[in-house]
Amino acid sequence: MATPFVARGADLELVGIRKEFPGFTAIENLDLHIPAGEFFALLGPSGCGKTTTLRLVAGLEEPTQGKILIGGEDVTNTKPHERPVNTVFQSYALFPHMSIIENVAFGLRQRKVDDPLAKAQDALNLVQLGHLAQRKPQQLSGGQQQRVALARALVNRPSLLLLDEPLGALDLKLRREMQVELKAIQMEVGLTFLHVTHDQEEAMDMADTVAVMNKGRIEQMGAPEALYDRPKTVFVSTFLGQSNLFVGDVIDSNANSVTIEVGGRRIAATKNRAEKHDGRICIGVRPEKATFHESEPKLSGDHNLIGPGEIIDIRFTGVSNQYLIEIPGLGPVTVFAQNVGKSPVVELGAQVWVSWKVEHSYGLADLPAQAEG
Repeated sequence: MATPFVARGADLELVGIRKEFPGFTAIENLDLHIPAGEFFALLGPSGCGKTTTLRLVAGLEEPTQGKILIGGEDVTNTKPHERPVNTVFQSYALFPHMSIIENVAFGLRQRKVDDPLAKAQDALNLVQLGHLAQRKPQQLSGGQQQRVALARALVNRPSLLLLDEPLGALDLKLRREMQVELKAIQMEVGLTFLHVTHDQEEAMDMADTVAVMNKGRIEQMGAPEALYDRPKTVFVSTFLGQSNLFVGDVIDSNANSVTIEVGGRRIAATKNRAEKHDGRICIGVRPEKATFHESEPKLSGDHNLIGPGEIIDIRFTGVSNQYLIEIPGLGPVTVFAQNVGKSPVVELGAQVWVSWKVEHSYGLADLPAQAEG
């Protein structure tokens, strides 16, 4: 059934944004374009500048320099309430003395919009809470209260919805349910969503595009699958999941691959998955791409092989076992073995070899801090 909220989201463009606070620069030279109707996630650790970016878009902060355009219109100097933007925060900030429908209609009444209760009911129906319109906030669960906060933002029919860690206060099960609902609502209403989070799983589960922020700038941006499969920096490779990283000097570079030597072993990556092809470089592989063997296997040249090493830790996580393998000259290496049957080795102290396909390696643009210099 068509919703009355189907609308065309606006694109968002940040041009040369810089934001300075006394004593530090929160954002430096940020250029960003988010197409209309996209679910876009700004992902990064605390203090990376993602919430400051969202507050700049909302008009709650002013940029030191640069421009903010929404739907092609320069809103850099426009007051927050005059921008086609609404924000959903982690704290629901609902009025406890008002019913749910009155909470949602409050902003419409303030602006003297026609038929506020009918519009509020439509918004509650959209977030599947129409049947609870007359309840008070304290009679709702945390997940339901978050949906009310979302309805209150959507009822204004903004072109751009800003979400500031909106699911952070929910438990894991509720958070996952809300991730599915948020994405479904975004697809139904057609608005542009800018979602700020430090939760990698949340960003990768919901967003069409993820921008990984670090120290006031975007390190890498792209589809979640592309960022995970082909990280380009040490930060992205370790912030988005786990990575095994190996640093060494390039000893061979041909048309197809680049090879380094680490601890007496050769480790290669295909050239089209490597940022650098000479000098001292870092090659990585995700733990689930690697496997281990109880004896040294005979593998073709399209595999990397390291070892032998000793299993020093085993962790059961449900879907997989995580093995930590200490390999002389290379340090600890992590391998994930999915629980699809009996694992090949289960005991601590076992001697194993680790292998993975060369095509699953990736070469990074920088080196881990401890390997620099």
